[in-house]
Amino acid sequence: MVASTSEQLTALAGTTVVVHPLVLLSVTDHHARTVSRTSSKRVVGVLLGQDNGKTVNVANSFGIPFEEDERDSKTWFLDHNYIEGMYDMFKKVNAKERMIGWYHTGPKLRASDQEINDLFKRYIAKPVMVIIDVRPQAVGIPTDAYFAVEEIKDDGTETRKTFLHVPSAIEAEEAEEIGVEHLLRDIKDSTTTTLSTRVSEQLASLQGLQSRLRDVHKYLLDVAAGTMPVNHQIIYHLQDALNLLPDLSNSVTTQSFASSTNDQLLVVYLSSLLRAVIALHALVDNKATIGRAEQEEGMDEKDKDKKTANGDAKKSEDTKKDGEKGKDSNKKDADKGL
Repeated sequence: MVASTSEQLTALAGTTVVVHPLVLLSVTDHHARTVSRTSSKRVVGVLLGQDNGKTVNVANSFGIPFEEDERDSKTWFLDHNYIEGMYDMFKKVNAKERMIGWYHTGPKLRASDQEINDLFKRYIAKPVMVIIDVRPQAVGIPTDAYFAVEEIKDDGTETRKTFLHVPSAIEAEEAEEIGVEHLLRDIKDSTTTTLSTRVSEQLASLQGLQSRLRDVHKYLLDVAAGTMPVNHQIIYHLQDALNLLPDLSNSVTTQSFASSTNDQLLVVYLSSLLRAVIALHALVDNKATIGRAEQEEGMDEKDKDKKTANGDAKKSEDTKKDGEKGKDSNKKDADKGL
């Protein structure tokens, strides 16, 4: 079933694909076991879950044998007998998980994706394709979801098959959240402070926003140059986003932003001063503690030396007394002999 009307396109555009962490871990493991680190090959697999209309819940997945010629994108092999056998076994484990689509590790769309998607239409009428980037270069969600549609051109010419991008999200159930927390606990650096972690997260978010703005800028330049057709849905979304931006030419708005920024910078300045004072106090306290410890250690050594000296003096006195007693006994023996 290929969407060809505006109503179907609108319904598909409002669909959200929810990917669970278990799927991300399975795909990453599949890629790590199949493809070497230096290779640019991709892996392909089947997605299992539920299609609830407005939401497609991707709860599980399994990899399938797949080969393609890197020089000729039209030459590829996919074992559909393996798909049927694995799907029958998964249905015995959990009958609620249906086949809802397929995935590959892209990281971008390929020329053979349409043909592979047509193959999956043997098992499901409307398969969802999810591209999972196992080696993300940019900050953001590593998933992109697509549905196959027929693009209707404004000039009335022949339609062509393409992919419609739909929003995707990553959500987890309670059991998955516990597992993810344990994984993050092992990965997280315990030496970093909460403030530095928050700053690094905000920096990563800004870098992700910058990459998205760069993509939007490139798209608009291509549309203006005529190298890419106009997509009215994208233009409408961009217009909505621009309408949400504040009017910086208004003096009241500018003053509000300046006041808010100054308040935040004041808090940062006071925090830096407080941190420096606490660090100096800790340094002085540490130095005083070391001084007291060294003084106590010196006193202990003096007491030890004094006790040793007293012991040696007492020992010499005892030796002297023993010598005198020996002399007296020898004298007595001599007198008895006489």
